[in-house]
Amino acid sequence: MPLKIRSRIIVVSLSLILNMTYAQNGINCHRVDETGIIKKAFDSFENDLFDYYKFGNDSIKTYRTFLAEVASLSLDLRKLPSSNSIQLAREFKKIADNKNSLWIRLSEYENQEAVKKSSPSTNSKKNEEEVLIFNYRGGFIQCLKNTSDSDDFKEIIDTLEKDGNVSTSLISQRIYYIPDKEFCAVEIKNFIAFDIYYSILMVIEKAFK
Repeated sequence: MPLKIRSRIIVVSLSLILNMTYAQNGINCHRVDETGIIKKAFDSFENDLFDYYKFGNDSIKTYRTFLAEVASLSLDLRKLPSSNSIQLAREFKKIADNKNSLWIRLSEYENQEAVKKSSPSTNSKKNEEEVLIFNYRGGFIQCLKNTSDSDDFKEIIDTLEKDGNVSTSLISQRIYYIPDKEFCAVEIKNFIAFDIYYSILMVIEKAFK
């Protein structure tokens, strides 16, 4: 009898551990980054979002409202970002220098088709700092895609891998319509944080002190 009880306890424990592992996949993707900046940035993003919208713990409403405002170009960028998030966006700019960075220089993007399609936007900025593009082929985003249970999310990433020169407004629209049961997965939340929020902050950070 004791052996049966012990066996059941072991089975239940293993089941709980496996469930926790799958539930935390998106957070574990932070381990791709050895500096710790990704986790710090995600935490800062969520703090900004929930402080700004004040929907309590309603994660779906908070995230969907943010996406809707990005898609409609009605987001108040003077009030939403904290100084901490702005500083982190500047740090991301500084380290966008290798193939594993969250953002890389457009000229170094591995997908030559995407570079070709994006070339008109770079020609007009020859005398300015080089355009950065979110690295959809990098380790972090690939980790999010590979651990996600959402086929819609994976399809979005697959599309962006082929041509990453897509506006955050259009990406927000696509993410917005992912079903509720998949929408609040940590993989999708992380994608929203970096490909949408921080991509915007990296463009506007110079407007802040």
